[in-house]
Amino acid sequence: MKTEQTTRKTWAEYYDQENILDEITEEPVTFSLQDDIRQDIITGKRKRKLKNISIKLDPLHVQAIKKLATMKAMPYQTLVRHWLAEDIKKELDAVRK
Repeated sequence: MKTEQTTRKTWAEYYDQENILDEITEEPVTFSLQDDIRQDIITGKRKRKLKNISIKLDPLHVQAIKKLATMKAMPYQTLVRHWLAEDIKKELDAVRK
């Protein structure tokens, strides 16, 4: 019987050797960025500095956010930042009208 660590190593080796995207889709997948965005990333111009804050939330809300983020295959803090950015933009647009 394989141990959990051996199983993890086997999966890690598999994903290191195989292109998982080929298993998901039969068409080749290529990723590209616009030249100006690519250059900004390389030179560090697009590097955003994030500020840590503390906020008290209901533990059930945190659990729900984490589940939603998992369903969307993204980190939960990124999801919260996305929601905040969307709502801030909506509020600013409403004020401007």
